Amino acid sequence: MRGFLNLFIVILMSVFPVSAFAQNFPNQKYEVWPAKDFRFHTGEVAPRLNIGYNTIGNPSGEVIVILHGTTGTGAGMLSSAFGGELFGPGQPLDAAKYFIVLPDSIGTGKSSKPSDGLKAQFPKYNYDDMVAAQYRLLTEKLNLKHLRMVLGNSMGGMQTWLWGVKYPNFMDILVPMASMPSEMSSRNWMMRRLIIDSIRNDPEWMGGNYVKQTRSLQFASVLYAIGTNGGTRLSLLGQTRDCFVKLFWCVRFPPVRQHFLVRGFLLGEGAVGVVQVVHKITRIGAVFNAVPNELV
Repeated sequence: MRGFLNLFIVILMSVFPVSAFAQNFPNQKYEVWPAKDFRFHTGEVAPRLNIGYNTIGNPSGEVIVILHGTTGTGAGMLSSAFGGELFGPGQPLDAAKYFIVLPDSIGTGKSSKPSDGLKAQFPKYNYDDMVAAQYRLLTEKLNLKHLRMVLGNSMGGMQTWLWGVKYPNFMDILVPMASMPSEMSSRNWMMRRLIIDSIRNDPEWMGGNYVKQTRSLQFASVLYAIGTNGGTRLSLLGQTRDCFVKLFWCVRFPPVRQHFLVRGFLLGEGAVGVVQVVHKITRIGAVFNAVPNELV
């Protein structure tokens, strides 16, 4: 039993990154800002949309915005694996030199989300809405006029492409990581469609007015993790069928991350509108060529 518990901890740490391993950085703060009368791309208006965000570093320094991936949070980007390699003394984005903002996207962290209470009545949101919320946070709450760089990973990378379309003159540099400016298709689309259907066809989903997390979400979470992490790391965790049968039935996720997977990403059908960035690739490419050495 002890060996299995150790294995379970290893798979959580290596396959599903968590913000519990966040580092401590200079002037580290976490706040929630309520954006008033936030208009979604559907035309719906939320009288109040909460936007959670972390800030670290030198308030008088050039501004860097870091955007997290699906199911993540801004705090998760402060982990030893990411922030610990970038934000420390002498590192590329040294917090003593830069002012770094790490917002929570709509649907996760302390930002407003369906599971706060509205559930299926929460406005349908996509990447455009997430970027619009980030822009309002930066301009209205933090009173910023210009950014040195926007860097995003995975879903955050898709948002970074959109920053180049929606606010092309607001930053000097765009760094979209692990993302492409194209429509969701092929195996990626099929996998997410399977996840959507497995949840929507679960009686516990109740048309989105669920009273507890659906059991089908366990299947969806494991399928998503396997599909996006590959088999190499998983194969290192054990070689027997019995081992992975146990892991399959024991992996659990916090409700906030589960619900973001269900509503924020899946109902948004992925990269809605991101394909428009294709027309800006030359411009963004030119920006990439201007990246100074200390930011590479």
